[in-house]
Amino acid sequence: MTELHAAPHDADAIEKVSREFREAFGSEPEGVFSAPGRVNIIGEHVDYQQGLCVPMAISHRCFVAARRTDAGVVRMRSVQSGETVEASAPGLAPGAVDGWASYVAGVVWALADRFEGGVASGVDLLIDGYVPLGAGLSSSAALECAVAAAIEELCKLGTTPHERIRAAIKAETEFAGAATGGLDQSASILCEEGHAILLDCRDFSTTSVPWDLAGQGLALLIIDTRAPHSLVGGEYAERRAQAEAGARALGVESLRDVPFEGASDACRGITDPVVQRRSRHIINEIERVREFAEILETGSIREGLARIAELLNASHDSLRDDYEVTVPELDVAVEAAREAGAHGARMTGGGFGGSVIALVEADRVETVAGAVESAFAEHSFTEPVFFLATPSRGAGRDR
Repeated sequence: MTELHAAPHDADAIEKVSREFREAFGSEPEGVFSAPGRVNIIGEHVDYQQGLCVPMAISHRCFVAARRTDAGVVRMRSVQSGETVEASAPGLAPGAVDGWASYVAGVVWALADRFEGGVASGVDLLIDGYVPLGAGLSSSAALECAVAAAIEELCKLGTTPHERIRAAIKAETEFAGAATGGLDQSASILCEEGHAILLDCRDFSTTSVPWDLAGQGLALLIIDTRAPHSLVGGEYAERRAQAEAGARALGVESLRDVPFEGASDACRGITDPVVQRRSRHIINEIERVREFAEILETGSIREGLARIAELLNASHDSLRDDYEVTVPELDVAVEAAREAGAHGARMTGGGFGGSVIALVEADRVETVAGAVESAFAEHSFTEPVFFLATPSRGAGRDR
């Protein structure tokens, strides 16, 4: 039987992180906070062209136990690494902390202008994460957003959810030095249980859309292909540059501004064939998201299931053929899931490794997972890991 890796019960995770905090810092935490990882259902590689995406929060979360101190130090301990890192609270600046702790300290730094001197008092933070690493499920955003929730409440900053999103983005891009477009942080903070969000990357406005999979006898299977997942080779930056070249060639600020009607003719006017394909993917993907969200807004996934499957499949095929960001493991997982009866399957995330999602009947989850597992064995790929994605709540206080 294929193993499905479930998230721990929240109560168990809360008790564990509280116990770890007591052992690490010798006192009770003032509160426990958490934020979810995310999976992007559709809308890939369009965020940096002001496009539309439909992400959802998953049940796998990052938990943070926290307490204010008068030590003038930010003390951070990770259960996963077993490491404790300390940094001067008033001296936080990019470059002061590296590694996983930079994502934590970066949030404190990004929120510092809201503190009215309170940041200098210090804080202890104990982190315990359950979002799978390297699977493209935004473990870093979950960490940032859980810390932002903790700092907001303990220090009574009065920030809005969108201000915390911006702080998390600033922490990742300016303090930790990693690339993010804001999709991950928006989903981690704004999602509601049983819903996804339609995210407009032009102004980061969001609309909650029904995505009650269990209520309609469906499940979203996440397949972590465990293929090496790295964008450090410049592929991500290259795709962004090609998309920008496409917008320039078409005389628009972003490819979001190209009307879908007539887009095929417009793209044929781009002389560089590679830039033409990149642009075609983005324009078509944005339209796929529009249609996908319209189906969800009716509240009945079942009634639009056939079209949903077509949109998910078309998204992956475009990412494979026009955007060229898939790898053999992703394509094999998608094909195996489709052949086993999935209602659509696609890669999710930046590509070049990472995960696949498959929309399946709830009683066929193990059948589809087993088919993917067998296909990987036939290709001598590393054995994949499977998760069920439950549409979950955003960041907040747990205790």
